[in-house]
Amino acid sequence: MTNKPEKIRCDACPVLCYIADGRSGACDRYANHGGELVRLDPLTVIEAGGEAVPFLHGGDWNGDIVQGHRPFVTAIGAGTTYPDYKPAPFIVSQQVAGADMVTVVTEGIFSYCGVKVKIDTDRHIGEERAVVRVDGEPVGHVTTGEYGSKMLSLGGVEHLTGGSKKEGRVTCDALLKLCNREAVAMTVDEGAALTVQAGRAPVIDGEAERLMRVGCGSATIGMFAAQWVAHVDEVVVVDDHITGVLSEHQAGRMLDLPPSGIKVKGRKSTPGRYFQVAQPGRGWGGTDVDDPLAILKDADPKIAWEGLRLLMVSTTGEQHAYFELDTDLRPVPRPLPDALRASVERIAENCEPSLCSVLFMGGAGGSLRSGVTSNPVRLTNSVRDALTRVTCGGAETYVWPGGGITLMADVMDMPSGAFGYVPTPALVAPIEFTMRLSDYVALGGHADRVRPVEEVLTSGVRRVSR
Repeated sequence: MTNKPEKIRCDACPVLCYIADGRSGACDRYANHGGELVRLDPLTVIEAGGEAVPFLHGGDWNGDIVQGHRPFVTAIGAGTTYPDYKPAPFIVSQQVAGADMVTVVTEGIFSYCGVKVKIDTDRHIGEERAVVRVDGEPVGHVTTGEYGSKMLSLGGVEHLTGGSKKEGRVTCDALLKLCNREAVAMTVDEGAALTVQAGRAPVIDGEAERLMRVGCGSATIGMFAAQWVAHVDEVVVVDDHITGVLSEHQAGRMLDLPPSGIKVKGRKSTPGRYFQVAQPGRGWGGTDVDDPLAILKDADPKIAWEGLRLLMVSTTGEQHAYFELDTDLRPVPRPLPDALRASVERIAENCEPSLCSVLFMGGAGGSLRSGVTSNPVRLTNSVRDALTRVTCGGAETYVWPGGGITLMADVMDMPSGAFGYVPTPALVAPIEFTMRLSDYVALGGHADRVRPVEEVLTSGVRRVSR
């Protein structure tokens, strides 16, 4: 009888799995290979960098625009520093533009992390602060809307660790999929059902969105007023936030369009701009109306006239209708004239494709800094002083002001499979710190662990072009 292979203990995260020979741990990132703990995913190198027109430097040019001979070693596949007293797995040196540079790479275990999701749509997906759920578990909330987009804040330590075990597990799984550019189905309390995937159109209540609005109703008038005044007497651009009325708007007045007597429900702001013309919804311009005439009051008989030409249109041009007033000054539907059809199509042409954007957000102010330096606060100060550049999987990051290293990065800028997880639960995200070798030594870096890039570029690395 042969004995079962002895298990080995993985110390790459706090779970501390015992892994049998030929098997992987709970994270599927580390495995027991003949009694040796190995990282399953290869170290990923981005073969890019360099100036856009390298041939201007003189000398022979081989036609390589991206200068693939200058590789950037990412932290994808590098491994972690857990339990964080160890130096980073790879501390790589190379010359860039004549300067000795160092890149310190590690896969950070982020309990303090989440994603900010931008959904290009005017459709009402739910009230601000409404809970967002995946598989029935709360994973985040609807946050402040932006111009032409709904915004979600998902994840964070309260959902990962502050709720039930299931809530933490579901949140971690949803974050992992979103960061790795996979689709996630979710619901908003008393709102819509969504399918979100980075770089793809959002699906709202089963329908894929097509266009992001060109602007609010007032902005739409400002952009297209000159194209309307010769063909119509009044235009109402229906929008959940700011509905525009051409003849009252400053643009209409400057173009000498006379008052029409068309009156709009809602709260008047400045001339030609109305708030709260209807409730939020999935109809015209993000309102709850399917019939645009529902936002109109009776026309003013002292100003309006029979035959008045009225165009009503949404902020994407997807909904539009043309009316003429009858003898009772009531709008009667008429076929859309060709000149107005061209303007409606112009609105749609100026709308960008509706997409979902996912930004990873994490706090790197914790113990992973000790993998870079024995004096972690010096790394934080170096980042703040712009001496150290922080990237995620080679992607540019925005580092928030203030204490710690709180960063955001667009997952679309990262190579595939950039993120992993550990079942604590937490995300595993790549993070790289690049600086001059002299600055690295000055901040107390692990200078004895620096390796030239040539030693790192083995046949086992994954090479990604950018």
